[in-house]
Amino acid sequence: MKQFIGDAFSSGQPSREDLARFARSGGRTIINLRAASEPVEFDEAVEAGRLGLHYLHLPVAGAADLTPSNVRQFGAAFDRARDAGLVLVHCASANRVGAMVALDQALNRRASLEAALDLGRLAGLTSLEPTVIAIAKQATGG
Repeated sequence: MKQFIGDAFSSGQPSREDLARFARSGGRTIINLRAASEPVEFDEAVEAGRLGLHYLHLPVAGAADLTPSNVRQFGAAFDRARDAGLVLVHCASANRVGAMVALDQALNRRASLEAALDLGRLAGLTSLEPTVIAIAKQATGG
């Protein structure tokens, strides 16, 4: 888990122990970007509930799901989660987390593309960066 903005953390798939550590550290919300078809060793929603964490599932299977609509939905969910306290956003490797964070910054918050990419990289953006750049440029006319 790594902090990418004051009250928000990103990661690849957390273990049960990671979720428990997050809850003990004051965590309030988990946002899972993994698709339902991606195998996980345990029922994350049940485990989050057992630990008293709010749990949101916003599936982003890959580049095709980096749509303006999904970015708006993510931005709204991210804001609500941050209002409640510490939030952990994860996928399998944090690459999709970084992509959604960067696009949220560029499309929803009107940050410059470079500032959006910087925050996205902090959150885990790697191989989806060219796609994020293309989507942001297309959406902002840049």
